[in-house]
Amino acid sequence: MSNNEKIKIKPGTLLYPLPAVMVTAGNVEKNNIITIAWTGIINSDPAILYISVRKSRYSYAMISENGEFVINLTTEKLARATDFAGVRSGRNIDKAGELGLTLIPGVTNDTPMIAESPINLECKVLEVREYPTHDMFIAEVVDAHISAEFVDENGSYDFGRMNLIAFNHGGYYGLDDQDMGRFGFSVMKEKTKRRKEKEARGIRRQQSRSRRGSSKKHNNAIKATSDINKRKTISD
Repeated sequence: MSNNEKIKIKPGTLLYPLPAVMVTAGNVEKNNIITIAWTGIINSDPAILYISVRKSRYSYAMISENGEFVINLTTEKLARATDFAGVRSGRNIDKAGELGLTLIPGVTNDTPMIAESPINLECKVLEVREYPTHDMFIAEVVDAHISAEFVDENGSYDFGRMNLIAFNHGGYYGLDDQDMGRFGFSVMKEKTKRRKEKEARGIRRQQSRSRRGSSKKHNNAIKATSDINKRKTISD
């Protein structure tokens, strides 16, 4: 069998990889977290996204009644929480409490955001389209937030350090931060390419120094905490 030979298979949703996001629904008093992979971009300006949700899901009624939700991006550290939020119902448990996640108030929406998520997108529902298995909530991004640790002094976002994850045919996968080329690299002039590569190397060096500095601060904080605990033990 040659590498170019194709085998006909049953039509299905074999569009992978997909984002694995945790969507918060409800309000500060009553809320839920649902993991969704069927999400994507519809329009740039205004920013319009969608999520597809089964009617049977606990979060479905919350989103329908409130007309809003928050998309929270997920990371390797949040992998277990991401899976748990997708397989356990929130009807009888507080998912945020079970997972030790911190819910913080939205700025524009009443729906809370997950503090541990690197990026939070507050969305207002524009319309709902019904389909046989899922309903599509089409929504405008009315506010967006990013954790300060992932923004450099130039205002650039360091997605590589976020360690985002994706969903691929039933599994969660980390995203290799190896840059295979920036948008437009296939037609970029050699002079421009060299300049871009030089800039990228400078950014990587800067990020490396930043990580070393953060690690040193972290170690110092651990040592300080350890010293405090020792003193507490002695005083107790």
